Amino acid sequence: MWEPVLLTLKLATITTLVLLILGTPLAWWLARSKTKWKEVIGAIVALPLVLPPTVLGFYLLLILGPSSPVGQAATAVFGQSLPFTFEGLVVGSVIYSLPFVVQPVRNAFEAIGDRPLEVAATLRASPLDAFFTVALPLARPGLLTGAVLGFAHTMGEFGVVLMIGGNIPGETKVLSVAIYDFVETLEWAKAHILAAGMVIFSFLVILVMTLTEKHMRSRLK
Repeated sequence: MWEPVLLTLKLATITTLVLLILGTPLAWWLARSKTKWKEVIGAIVALPLVLPPTVLGFYLLLILGPSSPVGQAATAVFGQSLPFTFEGLVVGSVIYSLPFVVQPVRNAFEAIGDRPLEVAATLRASPLDAFFTVALPLARPGLLTGAVLGFAHTMGEFGVVLMIGGNIPGETKVLSVAIYDFVETLEWAKAHILAAGMVIFSFLVILVMTLTEKHMRSRLK
């Protein structure tokens, strides 16, 4: 019963790291860019917030399938087709949880304003230096919120992972799919244990995130 829990923790950890690496520069661009097209990109990033997970999973399955150009390129890189593999779960999870990381980080960058960066420029800091030494430290509460939300959202996702990963024990059978399986086979005790664990986990995530963000904001004032 613990195999899906460990697999889900592994998936959530890898997904969160990838999201922070990809989502932070994207959030910075969305916050600072003056182009009129940035809101179109922002809307595309936010699509998983409103799309049914099964719809997103279905199109990811088509895009990553072996007959598509993207799927063929992925097969050449990974040596296998991505659907129904752990790597495919990571790709799907990154896309599905992207707005939960990008939006709070973008809000944090926008809240900084221009003044701190202008001061850094007067001290001859390059844009890259200003980003790492000024913007990132000031945006720590948003980065923390994004990381926690991305991790928690990946832990609880169901429709996308079921569509793109299926239900392969030890490979793609994550926590939410395991709960669904236990309910289908009328193993209520096991379903209760995993479901109650998710309720407690979700509550602790919200509580810790709120308290930590409040503490960090008070220190930055």
